[in-house]
Parts: sequence; C-alpha cells; structure tokens
Amino acid sequence: MRSTDVVIIGAGAAGLMCALTAAGRGRKVMLIDHANKAGKKILMSGGGRCNFTNMYTEPNNFLSQNPHFCKSALARYTQWDFIELVSKHGVPYHEKKLGQLFCDNKSSDILEMLLSECQQAGVSLHLDTSVEQIEKTETGYSLKTTLDQLNCQSLVIATGGLSIPTLGATGFGYQVAKQFGHTLLATRAGLVPFTITDQLKEICTELSGTSVDCLVSCNDQSFRENILFTHRGLSGPAILQISSFWNSGDTVEINLLPDLDALSWLQTQQAERPNSELKTLLGEIFTKKMANLLAEHWFVSKPMKQYTPAELAEVADRLACWKVVPAGTEGYRTAEVTLGGVDTREVSSKTMESLKSPGLYFVGEVLDVSGHLGGFNFQWAWASGYAAAQFV
Repeated sequence: MRSTDVVIIGAGAAGLMCALTAAGRGRKVMLIDHANKAGKKILMSGGGRCNFTNMYTEPNNFLSQNPHFCKSALARYTQWDFIELVSKHGVPYHEKKLGQLFCDNKSSDILEMLLSECQQAGVSLHLDTSVEQIEKTETGYSLKTTLDQLNCQSLVIATGGLSIPTLGATGFGYQVAKQFGHTLLATRAGLVPFTITDQLKEICTELSGTSVDCLVSCNDQSFRENILFTHRGLSGPAILQISSFWNSGDTVEINLLPDLDALSWLQTQQAERPNSELKTLLGEIFTKKMANLLAEHWFVSKPMKQYTPAELAEVADRLACWKVVPAGTEGYRTAEVTLGGVDTREVSSKTMESLKSPGLYFVGEVLDVSGHLGGFNFQWAWASGYAAAQFV
C-alpha cells in the first residue's frame, strides 16, 4: 500500500499541468495512466505540431451548458502564462493564423517540456497502470490499481473524453463522476467532419482534397475558414467548428463566395463579359475541376448573356447559400473533442472540486467545457489543471 497527498488519473494535458503545479507547491503527487505513453493526444495534435494555445482566448470561445464556469480558471492561468512557460524552455513557436500558436518543430517539444517540469517538481509518474476500484475513505480516497493499493487525500480525474479511442480514450472519468453522485450531460463528438450521402456524395468524392475558403453557418453560429472535400463528406476548419453547433437533421449553409455579393458579381460579369460561360468565370475563383463540377451538377452552364434575371438569382443563391443536410459526423473516431460530460454546476469553478464528494476534482475535457478549434481546448486543459492544483 502506498500513501500520497494527491493521485491524478490521466497523464494528458490537464493531468500533466495539474501534477507539475501541485508538486511545485510541495504536494506529494502520483500521476497514473493506463496508456503506455503520456500525452498521446498532445503528440498527434495540430498535425504533429501541437496548437498549444490561442492568443485570443476568451470565455466565449467555449461551449458549456454553464457558460460562466470556465471564466475563473481562464482568468487565473491565461494563454500568456503558458506562453511564458514555453519561452522559458526555449521551445520555438509561431502564430499560424487567428492567434493559433504552433510549435516550429514538433509536438513532442511541448510534451517533453511538461514531463521535464513534472520531473523537476518530483511527480511520481506511472504508466500502464489501470484503476480497478475507487472508494471514499475518512481521509480521502483509496484506489485499487494494477500498480498497488493507493491512498490519497485528493483525487483528480483528468481522463479526458471519448474522442479518438485509438489513443486510449475511454469513458472512465464519467464512470467515476457517476459513482460519486454527479450528473452527466449527454456526450457527443465535437470538432468533427461531416459525412454526406445522396447526390452530394459524388461531388465530395470527385473534389476530394480540394480546399475552399467559405463562410459556414448553422444555428445562429458562423465561421469563416476553409472547408475540405473528402471521400466521406466535408471537413476542414470551418466544418469542424460548426459541427459543435450542429444537431442531427439540421441544415448547414455554406457561402462559397464570402468576399463577394454573389448576385452583384454575376450581374457585373453578365454586363462586362456576356459571351463568357459561367463555368469559365467560376474557374477563375475555384479550381477548374470544381467550377466544372458545380456547373455540371447545379446549373446549366451557358454564356452569361443567356441567363434570365431569375436564373442568375438562382445561381447566386446556390453559390452564396449552399444548403447541406449532413447524414451525420465521423463520430468519436476522428473528433477532436467530446461535447457534454460532467455537469459543471456540481463542481466549484474556483477549485475544480466536486460539490458532491470533497477531495474529488475534475479537470480538462471530462468536464462539460469544450473549446473552439484553434488551441482553446489546450488552454482549458492548462487553466483547469492549474486551478485544481492550487487546492489539491
């Protein structure tokens, strides 16, 4: 049997941050994970470059049924605090766009930085360690694990959500929350590509690999970013962003000409280039292949002078407001985050401690807090992990 001040389950972003901060306060910390490697999601994030935070992080970049919950932690450990840590370790980074910060080299720079901080602070890290049972005791919690029987005063659940099960994601954190009386809000895949069936499938397949700058809208939310056609449907940053606001059966509207007033542009082309074919003009904006396909599937391509005002209005409407009803999403297999989770109304926003079971803490993605795409979910992991570490 081993006794320690704090046991943290989950050696991902939030767990590592919580461990190094709590140990830095002089707490005796054991960090355990059932995986064979710490920070697997950190390593694969951002295409292997880790989009570790966003310079414009604000509470309105997060989704939760309790939208005020994230404010306290985000205010106490900001993006600038994490950037300072990155700079202290000499990790080279750059802004890609929209405040998104990425490593110049590779994601392992961030993971190695966190592991190095943990080591310096005296964190005891144990991988390949599964938890078989948890019980509340008079002095804290008792855990039966494949490593040993562990006793601790404070127990932190940093096990993440259900996204990307191939990296070891499980619903373990939700089971623990339920065991200690917490309400779980329905979970679903967020920041995830759409799957498309019917006649649109043909367009998506034909255009697979093509990326277009668009304005994508659904349920009063809009994102201006690229969309990417795939063999399965639609992906790309704008689609991933809007997927978190989409519900089954909803229509997604895509403006393929976000910088133009589609009808005015078409009328101008008709007046100035009456003999040019529609697909030729579209080919100057999109790839030739995409222009031909759109003309083939959506319109009868003919010289501009042959379009009636009503036909021109129809073409404009299609280009500026392409209505798509996705068949579904690719699910947790490729989702970047899990929406829903532990109801934050039963957790202290200051300490991340359970209001149901003293000494139990929840950090990171296991909570019902999900960020937009672009480094916000990592910032929530750092902030929530840091917040809990002040009190464990």
